[in-house]
Amino acid sequence: MNDDEMSVGLGRPPATARQAGIKLLWIGIWLAFMSAPVKDLVDGNHTPWATALGVLGLLVFVGAYLVLVFRHTSKALDPFRVRASLAFLGAVAVLLSLTFGTPWLVLFVYVSVSVGATLPLRTARWLIPVVTAVLVGVGSTLEDPRETVTALVFPALLGGFAMTGVRQMIRTTIQLREARATVAQLAANEERLRLARDLHDLLGHSLSLITLKSELAGRMLPDRPELAAAQVADIEQVSRQALVDVRSAVTGYRRPTLPGELAGARTALAAAGVDADVPADVPEGLPEKAEEVLAWGLREAVTNVVRHSGARRCTVTLAPRQTLDGRVLELTVADDGRGAAGTTPGNGLTGLTERLASVDGTLTTRATQPRSGKGFTMVLSVPFESGLGSAE
Repeated sequence: MNDDEMSVGLGRPPATARQAGIKLLWIGIWLAFMSAPVKDLVDGNHTPWATALGVLGLLVFVGAYLVLVFRHTSKALDPFRVRASLAFLGAVAVLLSLTFGTPWLVLFVYVSVSVGATLPLRTARWLIPVVTAVLVGVGSTLEDPRETVTALVFPALLGGFAMTGVRQMIRTTIQLREARATVAQLAANEERLRLARDLHDLLGHSLSLITLKSELAGRMLPDRPELAAAQVADIEQVSRQALVDVRSAVTGYRRPTLPGELAGARTALAAAGVDADVPADVPEGLPEKAEEVLAWGLREAVTNVVRHSGARRCTVTLAPRQTLDGRVLELTVADDGRGAAGTTPGNGLTGLTERLASVDGTLTTRATQPRSGKGFTMVLSVPFESGLGSAE
């Protein structure tokens, strides 16, 4: 069982039955405060018929509460259904409290929590005190209510208003997730436009020239074949140059950049539920080839963290360091996962070592926590003469 199966994203509907069970458990754990009405039924204070009705009423109340809170925190329900469900919960709480007595006043706390969890703040901020006032009013009609009513007023108010904060946090999380998706879509659209502009700039002139020279060669071919041959030779030269330009452009598109990989690492780790600490800035003056190697290394390291480590936290650092062999730039990726499965490097690390060798770089790995052997740390080092200068 991996971390994704165990975690339910805030403001995100559960994707599996296991996640649904976990979310239901977190919501249902607060039902422990139902001990007062349960004890009242178990103690035999009522007739068998009344006890049976009490059990049924309590089950209906709990079921309606769980369905309302569980469904609404996963996906916002229709406002009419929410208000109807809250009215039903309030009516059941009043009926059961008046019928069975003081221990059942705790149901109003759950009504208040449901109000805070499902209604906007502008509505919940006055309805929660109203629910609490109904609690006090119903309690005043019962025998010896003062101590119990006083003890329940504060939980009803606190629980209701605390849930308004939780609801707002969930809504904000959903909005941030939607905004992130929108930004990603806009970035993809901008990249497509850039690609279209680059292809037009690269091939537009060359293809136009090839077309014109082809038409000219066609007209010259019957009468002046030697001039037509010269035009064909020009067409060949233009075509070869266009092919070189396209290959160069494609190579540039494929080359990863360190800022891009840092942003991708941040997104990938967050999506996997890993608490990430990733820098936003890259030192200036890093040679292009060295930057490309570090970008590939970062991608490989983050992929290992997401797929194999089972880590809960990952820290990425990028900083220059002075060594006996000169100044170097170190990229460190450390996680708190289960550690390396063995001592033999895989294909990914072997390929990364070869890339680093091409720029006189080095790769070292170790356990993040040497004593326990937990975690995995990868350190990539490349020559870096000056953080402010440019590569020759």
